Amino acid sequence: MTWVDPALRELVGSGTAPPSAMASELPMPVPVCLIENTQTEGLVVQQEALRVLSELTQPVVVVAITGPYRSGKSYLMNRLARQRKGFSLGSSVQSHTKGIWMWCLPHPCQPGHTLVLLDTEGLGDVEKGDTQNDTWIFVLAILLASTIIYNSKGTIDQPAMEQLHYMVKLSDHVKLKAAPKESQDELEDSEKFVLFFPTFIWAVRDFTLQLELDGKEISADDYLENALRLKDVGLSPSLRPVQISLQNLPTLEPIHTPNQLGKSTTAQARGTCSTSFYPTGNSREVQRYNQTRECIRQYFPERKCFVFDQPAHKRDLVHLEELQDDEIDVEFRQQLEKFCSYIWEKSPLKTIPGGYIITGNLLGKLAETYVETIRSGAVPCLESTVVTLAETANAAAVKEAVTLYRDLMEQRVKLPTETLQELLELHKQCEQEALELFMARAFKEGICSSQTELIRQVEAVKEKFCTDNDQASRDKCEAALRDLSQVTERRISDGTYNVSGGYQLFREDQQALVEKYQELPGKGVKADAVLQEFLQSRRSLAESILSTDLSLTEKDKELKSEQEHHERAEHKREVQKKKEAEDKQKSQDRLHTCQAHTVRLRQKLEDQHAKQLTEHRRMIVHKSKEVDMLLRDGLHDKAVHLREVTYRLEEESSHITDEIMVWMRILIPILLGLAFVVLRL
Repeated sequence: MTWVDPALRELVGSGTAPPSAMASELPMPVPVCLIENTQTEGLVVQQEALRVLSELTQPVVVVAITGPYRSGKSYLMNRLARQRKGFSLGSSVQSHTKGIWMWCLPHPCQPGHTLVLLDTEGLGDVEKGDTQNDTWIFVLAILLASTIIYNSKGTIDQPAMEQLHYMVKLSDHVKLKAAPKESQDELEDSEKFVLFFPTFIWAVRDFTLQLELDGKEISADDYLENALRLKDVGLSPSLRPVQISLQNLPTLEPIHTPNQLGKSTTAQARGTCSTSFYPTGNSREVQRYNQTRECIRQYFPERKCFVFDQPAHKRDLVHLEELQDDEIDVEFRQQLEKFCSYIWEKSPLKTIPGGYIITGNLLGKLAETYVETIRSGAVPCLESTVVTLAETANAAAVKEAVTLYRDLMEQRVKLPTETLQELLELHKQCEQEALELFMARAFKEGICSSQTELIRQVEAVKEKFCTDNDQASRDKCEAALRDLSQVTERRISDGTYNVSGGYQLFREDQQALVEKYQELPGKGVKADAVLQEFLQSRRSLAESILSTDLSLTEKDKELKSEQEHHERAEHKREVQKKKEAEDKQKSQDRLHTCQAHTVRLRQKLEDQHAKQLTEHRRMIVHKSKEVDMLLRDGLHDKAVHLREVTYRLEEESSHITDEIMVWMRILIPILLGLAFVVLRL
């Protein structure tokens, strides 16, 4: 993808660059519809958008925005694209965006990455009358994004939380595993949503309150966290807090995490620490109050809040995209700059379970897979999606790696090389870089067959380079011998050698030719073989000159003939010896290929293991922090339940190690066997 000149980018960001300049520099001058929401067919993935994504092999950062209709979502997304126009804003009370629209742009802060902006259809449009449709739009935004922005107006209060009731439905609309639970003790999928859900940002528009709590100034993040605090039931001044002991909670290794008050806390098992809590009940009102808040806290450990003043006077809002910077409220401009900078600098790459990085091509496949699943009446399943993507990802990884290998070889190899070893050394370097690219892109699922295909294709390209190298050397050597033999050919035509002593003169001329030939640089790997063929082609000529040389006796001629035969045989042995040495080099090179791929596969599996453990540990730390917060709020029952969840997650960590060891025991021998077959070792 092309990069925009920094000066032009600033003009684009301010909206003052000429339209022609913006259109010519941007890979996508305008957004396209990714998922259309049709009245007759429901959700439909658009082929034009898939075509755009199929050409993106870079990792993507996907920022999606969702929220109530007519809340100004599109304006924020246009500013993230550093433009005023792009996503349609509309100017009436009707929802303007239908489905999910996409804009792919060079990432402003991460070279070699693509920023994908997704603007979603407004939630809660009364004209649609289909809440299920809204739910699926919300689910798709969550599943496709690496950062999800929830955009609302006013304040974060109970009505705002109730508008976000789609959070509560996520556990019914997303599955982590394809197989049903094997036992009651197995954790619910929703307990692990934190593994793959995006960063959550709440953007509060037209915010009019002071960011204060108990008379003290607070940040927007503090405002959000305070709004997410859960309620206990039955609280009254007459209730006194009860001291409880944590000694009956499940045993865990100590996990040190900072709590909201900035103090260090330790999740301990069966310890002696105690805390205060208020007795809880089953009030439906409290459950309703807590429901959405609990989901946000459970699913999104990384969350942030931005508040925005009204951008302009009410009469100017209908043409907000046309306003110049000096016509927009100063506070709003500063808030917008802070918001955009955070998104550009902090939004993570899009990944799926296992830590696999998603490229533009894979993002299109994700969208297709999810929408097809929804249209079939099923629920998107992350485990099944990984398996589905693996085939596409691994095939693409093979293609990219082979292309890289070929390009690197074409850049670095100057044919003909002086020796085969020189060519094989360059091959080894290029193959290693191609292998690194493959491993960075490939999924563990189905990796053996894909890696074997990579070996086969790289070997075929290498053999083609070897063949071309041989031919280039042969062409150069034959051309050199033709030039050097012109004097000899002229003397043959003139009959110079058909006299007494002619054979000796011929031998001297031929020896001089050979010496000049051997002094020529850059002849390549076929220098000796071509010389042997040249001398062999002169054999009958030499015998003819020898037989007509009247200065030699029959015995001299016999001795000269034997000497020449011996020299040819010796030269032939040297050529054969060199060929055997080259064959041995090629065999050793193939063995090195096997070893390199085996080592890299082991590293891939070990890296995968480390990523899974890191993801697991991050999830455990998050839930341990949540336990502390629940205890702080006096919600003992919920804390006990979550501590039990954390304990089970700790047990799962050992299973991850066992699983990766099984993968190593199975995959590496398979790869070795396949590689030996492909390389004919």
